Amino acid sequence: MPLNHINLTVPEVARTREFFETYFGFRCIADRGPIAVLTDDAGFVLTLSNFERATSVEYPGAFHIGFIQESREKVDEIHARLKADGFDVEAPRQYHGSWTFYFKAPGGVTVEIQHMRMDFPEKSAAITRPV
Repeated sequence: MPLNHINLTVPEVARTREFFETYFGFRCIADRGPIAVLTDDAGFVLTLSNFERATSVEYPGAFHIGFIQESREKVDEIHARLKADGFDVEAPRQYHGSWTFYFKAPGGVTVEIQHMRMDFPEKSAAITRPV
């Protein structure tokens, strides 16, 4: 069964929508105030909502969304762009066999930018390889 969308509750739908459009190439296909529906070139749907009119949202534990990149250089490029635009981002680093960094996006969502080596044993590679 394919996963086709994720909904994130965020305090400011418009601001978070603009962030995902600017940095990750999403396009807004519907904006109805407390909900915005975005899609990417692969057809994935990301919905952003705030039906309860929450002024803050906190995600527990290690919850995050990740964007796999084709190279370490692409990870570094995204990092530099975010840093130049004023985001508080730690430097990329080697972590569990990948070149990665995490940061808080508008809306309080933790985002990971990662280049994953694809030469792991088949069992673990099947878990981490994008489809």
